[in-house]
Amino acid sequence: MTNNSQKKMTSYRWVICSLLFFATTINYLDRQVLSLTWEDFIRPEFHWTNSHYGWVTGIFSLVYAIAMLFAGRVVDKLDTKKGYMWSIGIWSVGACVHALCGVATEWVVDLPNAEALRAAIDNAELVSKIAIVSLTFFIIARCVLAVGEAGNFPAAIKATAEYFPKKDRAYATSIFNAGSTIGALLAPFTIPVLASKFGWEASFIIIGALGFVWMGFWQFLYKKPENNPMVSAAELEYINSDSAEEAAATAKAQQEAAKAPKVSLWKCFSYRQTWAFISGKAIADGVWWFYLFWMPSYLKNACGMSSTSFEFQLALGVLYLIVMISLVGGYLPTIFIERYKMNPYAGRMRAMLIFAFFPLLALLAQPLSQYSYWFPVVIVGIAAAAHQSWSANIFSTVGDMFPKSMIATITGIGGMAGGVGSFGIQLGAGKLFDYAEQSNMAFMGYSGIEAGYMIAFSFCAVAYLASWMAMKAFVPKYKPIVL
Repeated sequence: MTNNSQKKMTSYRWVICSLLFFATTINYLDRQVLSLTWEDFIRPEFHWTNSHYGWVTGIFSLVYAIAMLFAGRVVDKLDTKKGYMWSIGIWSVGACVHALCGVATEWVVDLPNAEALRAAIDNAELVSKIAIVSLTFFIIARCVLAVGEAGNFPAAIKATAEYFPKKDRAYATSIFNAGSTIGALLAPFTIPVLASKFGWEASFIIIGALGFVWMGFWQFLYKKPENNPMVSAAELEYINSDSAEEAAATAKAQQEAAKAPKVSLWKCFSYRQTWAFISGKAIADGVWWFYLFWMPSYLKNACGMSSTSFEFQLALGVLYLIVMISLVGGYLPTIFIERYKMNPYAGRMRAMLIFAFFPLLALLAQPLSQYSYWFPVVIVGIAAAAHQSWSANIFSTVGDMFPKSMIATITGIGGMAGGVGSFGIQLGAGKLFDYAEQSNMAFMGYSGIEAGYMIAFSFCAVAYLASWMAMKAFVPKYKPIVL
């Protein structure tokens, strides 16, 4: 570069931010392929019940939560470039491997093709074997996907810290994190179309292959800013503008950590504050995953839509568009803290109580669906947005209540609690919907699958208030832990 170009401020950091955005978009596309293909394509071929699907989604949630405990450490050990390459490489392989589950099932049950699998519907013993064998293969593929996807956010956050000064990191993070919503928005418009035209296997392969394409760009475009010829001296100076301050803060934190008593994992469970965080995560996280994985089935089974219809695609697109209003949810506690001089924990709990009331609208989702499917779509969109706002604030309560030396451990414990809770909710939903269909169960004037969804929506509606009351019972007033 010439001296003039070195003095000129480049903007290569935003190229990196765009790569993180696309990676997160692909991340959410890959996890949505199954939920958008299982009803119309996978279920008839492998004779799955709702319980089978509940097992697959539940185990994915559990493995993802467990993997999150270790993903950050792996990325730190491998460094950003290699860590992200391994992460997206593993989850892209996992996504594509789903496409082999059909062939593998045919081989194990000794049937020649997919048509033979579908035609076995009158042979109860063979149907059961097909379902169990295919379920096993899908769970294996799903576990690989979960392990890889767990590395996305730790790697993206690390890359953001390397390319942005502190004052810009929150903004950069909000940009790449928007990829999760964009991925969820794009999924219903692309995946059912691919599955309809080329087969469900192709939808897994095509969407999964996007990760390998991204890896090519990452390999050539990502270098540490100090080693990147595309980053001018002026931009590098801007990126490192808070390096001295950061170094001092790091040194101070290390000194404090050295002085702080070591707290064992088991000791963490002796604090009421830990159980407050666990109770806030265990139920609420599962509700989010329920909406993510079961709304496509709801639109098909309760609203009579086809996943390949435009109204189905538009409905899910609008739902996730509504979720984007959650971007303002993180600002509400600031108002309570700054304007009303509340302590941070009290301000966040006040905000979370407000957010906990919005999901109560889910009680009206099934009753209003008789007038239009748009009512449950909009209601679930609002409830899901409330969840995202709740989630942003509950993570912040960890920093309010625990010393820095314990934050990562407590966050991991909460993530595990959320994964276990999600596993239970996913599995329970599958069994509930099967029972509702088979027994023509009645509940509050509804019967069959509609009764099942009325129960599920009722649970989702009150989950956040129940979690908030449990948190309040464990920690009634702001009480930080002092070691």
